[in-house]
Amino acid sequence: MSTGLEQSIIFFVCLVVAVVLHEVSHGVVAAMFGDRTAADAGRLTLNPLPHLDPFGSVIVPAMGALAGLPVIAWAKPVPVNPNRMRNPRRDSLVVSLAGPASNFVLMVAAALVARVMWDSTSGVQLYSDLPLAIRIAFSFAAVNLFLGVFNLLPIPPLDGAALIERVLPREWLPA
Repeated sequence: MSTGLEQSIIFFVCLVVAVVLHEVSHGVVAAMFGDRTAADAGRLTLNPLPHLDPFGSVIVPAMGALAGLPVIAWAKPVPVNPNRMRNPRRDSLVVSLAGPASNFVLMVAAALVARVMWDSTSGVQLYSDLPLAIRIAFSFAAVNLFLGVFNLLPIPPLDGAALIERVLPREWLPA
């Protein structure tokens, strides 16, 4: 039987891993197109510390948790310089898609892992009664689904805003 604290810890760890992989994917794809800004800044690392934003990763989530409000958080965006890319407009679009795409790939992989581990003959009907490994895989899938969809919203500074900017005709950009 899982506790609320246990599930919160599972969710938090899954969120940290998903956000780090999301941000690193932006930097890796940018490097593939010639922009080494993230690598030069030491941001192509799986260590979560360089990705933490003191305000968005610590203060705001702590205030929300203490106040009993929904917890929102964000990481520092990986630095990308489109001017260092071979085809800045096209390559920036791919870099923007890399984060949400990584979340969707991780979601599918985690969901498949959860499905392979789940034994439908076990008679378990409640999420809280599932084995820990299945709850972790399921939580990781859910977190990545949420992050992937959320980051595609066309609201700055989310990836969706960059996508809208990059698919609009050039002459519309000043407006």
